[in-house]
Amino acid sequence: MQKYLPLLRSCPFFGGLTDDEILSILHCVSAVKSVRPRGSYIFRAGESTEVMGLVLSGSALVIQEDPWGHRNILSKCNVGDFFGEPYAATPGAILNISVVAQEDCEILLLNVRRLLTVCPSACDHHQKLIRNLVSVLASKILLFNDKITHVSKRTTREKLLSYLSAESIRQSSLSFDIPFDRQQLADFLCVERSAMSVELSMLQKEGLLVTKRNHFELLIR
Repeated sequence: MQKYLPLLRSCPFFGGLTDDEILSILHCVSAVKSVRPRGSYIFRAGESTEVMGLVLSGSALVIQEDPWGHRNILSKCNVGDFFGEPYAATPGAILNISVVAQEDCEILLLNVRRLLTVCPSACDHHQKLIRNLVSVLASKILLFNDKITHVSKRTTREKLLSYLSAESIRQSSLSFDIPFDRQQLADFLCVERSAMSVELSMLQKEGLLVTKRNHFELLIR
């Protein structure tokens, strides 16, 4: 795990911990590295889990699917992002989401429930890590609140403008990249791709934005 320490140091979950403390924590939470090929399921809806995942390389999508194959993308997890925290921290919780490798990736699996019991090593940094976990969970709640804001809009146009405006604010720029391709963006906003493409073309014709692939520039008159 030594080679991953620079990445782990930058993660909010390990914030304020020294390298030695991080390595000790990885032992406490029975950290295991897993390699997953593109398209494979890391977590699958209907199962339960005691572990949360951290993306070490590659990327993964947190999705919901119905029996007819319709996909709703909840979020994209890039290097350094966590997934599955609420389910891992709730005994008996059944996953209503799946996590799929978007590309070949390395995942670090951490047994969160060991944080919620008395640490067998009685480590001094155990409580600090619990506070960090609460912070990570709070950030995830804010992320999903943003998604609810976007998808609750009535029209495809309103959903697009809500999402793009939020991304512009988050990245402090009118020119920015988004983490999704066109199909993924449609799945994230819960709209039909064809309808979304029509709206994007209209927004460009109206001089409200310019877009190429996953790059957008919002135009202010």
